[in-house]
Amino acid sequence: MTQRIDNAFRAARKAGRKVLIPYVMAGDPDLATTLALIPALQRAGADIIELGIPFSDPIADGPVILRAAMRALAHDTSLDDVLKLAARVRAACDVPMVFMSYYNPIHHYGVERFVRDAVAAGVDGVIVPDLPPEEGHELIVAARAAGLATIFLLAPTSDETRIRKVSRQATGFVYYVSLTGITGAGHANAQDVATHLTAIRAHTNKPIAVGFGISTPEQARQMGQFADGVIVGSALVKEIETGVEKGRQGDALVRTATDFVARLRQGLDGGGPGH
Repeated sequence: MTQRIDNAFRAARKAGRKVLIPYVMAGDPDLATTLALIPALQRAGADIIELGIPFSDPIADGPVILRAAMRALAHDTSLDDVLKLAARVRAACDVPMVFMSYYNPIHHYGVERFVRDAVAAGVDGVIVPDLPPEEGHELIVAARAAGLATIFLLAPTSDETRIRKVSRQATGFVYYVSLTGITGAGHANAQDVATHLTAIRAHTNKPIAVGFGISTPEQARQMGQFADGVIVGSALVKEIETGVEKGRQGDALVRTATDFVARLRQGLDGGGPGH
């Protein structure tokens, strides 16, 4: 399963571009929209999709993603529903998919069962922001045996010991959180990111994707100068939320999201006004 992630970074590197990873909340505003949205995002320029599992207490996420989770949970969207959704997406397209889930839903579902069912559904990796490597042995062992990438996070506060530990345990790519705090809480500083990525690269040759604090095509371009991939979450989820508030649904809502991702792709590739 990690092969699709590896191939995405390899293909981007060969083409001289950076990997774009948009985040969407599964079931926001409903599962049918998410099902239509993921292949459309791939066509708009997404290389990997980060798919959020709705959870009532997303401690790493800001109000935008929290509201998205609440909209999904209002329809009783469960982990089982998202696994079924992933299987339907995989039947329609080959875009790598990475689940972003807090540990509670995985623990409740059963770790080995989750890994087995995720791989069967065509999921390529998992990010669990509230599960540090020290406490993730059960998931790491099961995932490695099944070929599911375990993607761990590093932050501006991570010291050399933490960088080494995460670099050893992470597969697929390393997720660098460019800000301390929650998603959607500010804007990343490109020079600070460059400094930290240099320190991380001293300990790993795995791809590094930067997330948090990236909301515009220009910011994506800046981060792409230093990172192998760029993750955009809250800004895209906000576009979907605004579309819902304006009464858009179905194809119109999908176009709202894909137009935004296409602009991010253009910015990441150095296009657009002034570039």
